[in-house]
Amino acid sequence: MIAVYLVLLIPLVGILYFALSGHREDTGRMNVRFNGITLLATVWLAINVLNQGTIISTDKAFLIDPFNVYLIVLTAFVGFTTSIFSSPYMAHEKEIGKLSDKRLKLYYSMFQGFMLAMYLVLTTNNMGIMWVAMEGATLATVLLVSLYRTPESIEAAWKYFILCGVGIAQALFGTILLYYAAVQIGDGENALLWSVLYENADKLNPEILEIAFVFLLIGYGTKIGLVPLHNWLPDAHSEGPTPMSAVLSGLLLNDALYAVVRNKMLVDGATDSNMAGYLMMGFGLLSFLVAAILLHRQKDIKRLFSYSSIEHMGLMTFAFGIGGPLATFAALLHMTVHSLTKSAIFVTVGYAAQLAGTQRIDQIRGLIKTQPKIGWGLLIGTISIAGFPPFGVFTSEFLVLLATMHSYPWLTLPLLLGIGIAFAGLFRHIQPMVYGDRPEGQNPIKANLWPVTIHLVLVLWLGLAIPGFLAHWFSQATLFISGSTPL
Repeated sequence: MIAVYLVLLIPLVGILYFALSGHREDTGRMNVRFNGITLLATVWLAINVLNQGTIISTDKAFLIDPFNVYLIVLTAFVGFTTSIFSSPYMAHEKEIGKLSDKRLKLYYSMFQGFMLAMYLVLTTNNMGIMWVAMEGATLATVLLVSLYRTPESIEAAWKYFILCGVGIAQALFGTILLYYAAVQIGDGENALLWSVLYENADKLNPEILEIAFVFLLIGYGTKIGLVPLHNWLPDAHSEGPTPMSAVLSGLLLNDALYAVVRNKMLVDGATDSNMAGYLMMGFGLLSFLVAAILLHRQKDIKRLFSYSSIEHMGLMTFAFGIGGPLATFAALLHMTVHSLTKSAIFVTVGYAAQLAGTQRIDQIRGLIKTQPKIGWGLLIGTISIAGFPPFGVFTSEFLVLLATMHSYPWLTLPLLLGIGIAFAGLFRHIQPMVYGDRPEGQNPIKANLWPVTIHLVLVLWLGLAIPGFLAHWFSQATLFISGSTPL
């Protein structure tokens, strides 16, 4: 379990380093180093799980299994590549006078704080600690959303704080109900340990668990961005720094969905009904269709892709709700390719907004002519997230469609309709931004697009052939979530 402690300790050290140190020119590079070392620790942890299977610490505080280990590595990888993009991007923001040294120090401290909260959500075995960690992630991102201290960013931060605060309060009530159901059958000291709850799920009161899941889905669903609980997400994306948008879409939404799936597994073990699955399917499909429609109404490029995130999170929630090996495998794959693709897109979006001096879609034009790397990065990223073959998003969406046709064939048409509407909504905006005439007075900027290249190559690879070790992870996680293999 040394690797688990390192995964949590390194970002904690990073928080203290950035909070206590004075202004340094290499602050961005230090952020990259902290995230790089954490990535190595997560790889070490993953190797241990592959060799030993599920790992539970001696004090039962931490649980690492096939479901969360690949998410831990994915979180560290996206955090690392985003930090590479973040260093020159935030330095440019400082150069143009949008950030002071003090705000820059706050940004890097909260970046590490956010990463620490995400790792704690994924590694903890205690459902109460999971709730605390999710609230910690909320507080860290509130400070990041308001970083520029403009009236719009402060308004977005307050909206985010209030809506997610109300949502997380619902999740707290659901967690309390979970504890109440657990103490009826055993030791109150271990009542919130997920491993204990899962092993005794058939003994838990099914009525209490069903009520608890409603509150947990509403609470964590607010963090996922499920409609109608999504209103905070577009504002947070549009007003906060772009690197925050990359980790918000690529990591926080995944972790909130992870919490919902963990609770669904408990409800499925305690009841004979598929109540939890039906609720997830309903909220997921509604989010998918509403977000696809709202893509057509956007005028801000970051809001555009925030609604794309809502659309894809809805699709993942829908797939996990269907359940079964095929839908679960598709949802896990989609979590991976969406995180990689969307974080890459936000990197190019950040550079495009810096190049044009605005986030307004109608004022971003001719990217390929002005700076081809940014233009092509945005175009290829959009092609990938829209589900074009042979990218991995196409593969995962195709598998979701197959699972739907097998289990609920009458829902196949709404899914296809949503995919088509979303495709049209993205490309009606992207085409003029990429291929339009080059505006006068725009000069190329310094842009590090290595994170974009690495992410999109990986997404292409996952669309053509899933590597053996990753296929093994997905298969083990699928069997575990579906209840086919014990803890």
